[in-house]
Amino acid sequence: MVPSMCAALVAACAAGPAPRNYTQAQYAPHQKAHFGSGHPTGDWIEATPVARGAPTCDWRVPRELDHYRRVRIEEFVAHTPPLSAGDRLAIRVMGDPDGLSGTYVIDSDGTIDVPGIDRVHAGGTSLAVLESALRNRLVAAELVRPLRNSVSVSLIEASGVAVGVSGAVFEAHAVRAGERSPEGRIGLKEGASSGDANAGRSVATAIRAAGGVRPDADIQRIYLLRGDTYVELDLSGLVHGWTSQDVPVTEGDRIIVPSRSCFDANLARPTPLTPPGIRVFMSNLTRSANNNAGAAIGEKTTSLPYGTRFLQGLVAANCVGGSYMQSDRRAILMSRNRINGQSVVIERDIESLVREANRDAYDPFLMPGDAIACYDSRWTNLTEAIGMVSQGVGAVTPAILLDNAL
Repeated sequence: MVPSMCAALVAACAAGPAPRNYTQAQYAPHQKAHFGSGHPTGDWIEATPVARGAPTCDWRVPRELDHYRRVRIEEFVAHTPPLSAGDRLAIRVMGDPDGLSGTYVIDSDGTIDVPGIDRVHAGGTSLAVLESALRNRLVAAELVRPLRNSVSVSLIEASGVAVGVSGAVFEAHAVRAGERSPEGRIGLKEGASSGDANAGRSVATAIRAAGGVRPDADIQRIYLLRGDTYVELDLSGLVHGWTSQDVPVTEGDRIIVPSRSCFDANLARPTPLTPPGIRVFMSNLTRSANNNAGAAIGEKTTSLPYGTRFLQGLVAANCVGGSYMQSDRRAILMSRNRINGQSVVIERDIESLVREANRDAYDPFLMPGDAIACYDSRWTNLTEAIGMVSQGVGAVTPAILLDNAL
């Protein structure tokens, strides 16, 4: 029994094997430890042959654009956005201040319900078209006289619109661009107004609502599809600090963000096109903090600014600092290649990240949904093994004494 306990004691002082990963799972250059850096590198396995001379960065026009007609950006900018579900309208009927006149909201089916007549279709039309259709209906129902200005319609508030976002974004799905909170609604406190410039109904806002662009996104070639046409947008100015034309979106638009198939560190920070923050899973189960609550890991700790690196995340997880005798700790980062979906596990020596000057070369950026886990130092493992041996000896001693007594 004693030899086996000694063997366990020695084994506890050794570090476990480094994680193995497929080469195709590598998403950023910082994920591979440089030779001689003192970090565990593991084995990077080539799952399938990679052609020589393949470009590190590439971009391709989406094939589905072959079925659309490219137009100039001026055609989309000059286009007056049609009315959509959720828009609030002020309808004024001459000589009728409170019967038919009032504030109306376009229903989800694109219609408005005016007393005395059937529902009038409003979604997808303009104010002028709706005003003419409403006047004709009311005149036909003999509710108003056929006067030129008997009915007027004005926009109080433009609601959010449904836009589809796909491609190199973190959460590709249909979003609501320009949706306002109850506190930001127009005309609820100050009274009805006329006209509304909803700045949230834009390409950049829709992309942010879809989680923001990934670091492999091609922000110089973003495609906005409307009907059977599309425009190509260069929104790189929103990231690099120069002017950029952010086109308004309308109901039913689609946005495609192509991938360049390579990592751009300039897109791993908060910008108008990238997420402001990320959520990371953390675990720090050490002997000094035997649970995550004791390690002060909570909801606020795991919510980090976008652009946070692995070492900063380790500080948030309380994996750095404390007794220097316990500084020989290792940590792993569990991430996923955003291009092909393959998972990757990166292991780093925490003290090397803290001490070495070229740490940025192998200190990966954290992505949304990543996970961090810290392992105990060899000293902690040793004391843990000693404790196990002590417990084992303590359990054997009463048995020996009992046997001698018999």
